[in-house]
Amino acid sequence: ALLLAVLLWAPWRALHGAPLTELSGDQDFQLFLQRNLEFARKIRGDVAALQRVVCDTFQLCKEEELLLVRQDLDMAQAPLEQCHKRTFQAETCFSQIRAGLRIYHGSLATIRDLLPGHAGLVETLQLDMANLSSNIQQQMEDLGLATVTYPTENQDLLPTFSSRFQHQVGGFFILANFQRFLETAYRALRHLASL
Repeated sequence: ALLLAVLLWAPWRALHGAPLTELSGDQDFQLFLQRNLEFARKIRGDVAALQRVVCDTFQLCKEEELLLVRQDLDMAQAPLEQCHKRTFQAETCFSQIRAGLRIYHGSLATIRDLLPGHAGLVETLQLDMANLSSNIQQQMEDLGLATVTYPTENQDLLPTFSSRFQHQVGGFFILANFQRFLETAYRALRHLASL
């Protein structure tokens, strides 16, 4: 856990001088950031709730115990490197957050299939993700920021699993990857709010 905390924190040391001071005093932008920090927190809580269900239902709780199966599944993490580069720019970070939300939105169909008794929570989560993406898009337009579209490289296609166990492990890693993605996105929003 300590190693994960260090790895998640390390890229943020480079953000100490992000070039967005012209937005720091903008009240609408600050309001947008505060609202969407809350939204991101709620989404993270819902993902954590689904992770607990996967842990309780399938006894899939620890990532390190599943690394060999993960290699077979070839499950990629949605990229967010634009949100922790030394040359941080809001438009590219926001665009990457939106692209990642789109990828995970589609991947959650795997979770809905895996946990049919929790379909309502999955659908709520997907709606919240769509709303967060829409909020970011609207804010980018309001600020006159260019929208960058990242290629999805077929990541919108749902993963296929050759066994029920692979499906369960795949669901575990979709949620684990999504939680890491959300942590990075949350830190980017929080960093912008602190400028």
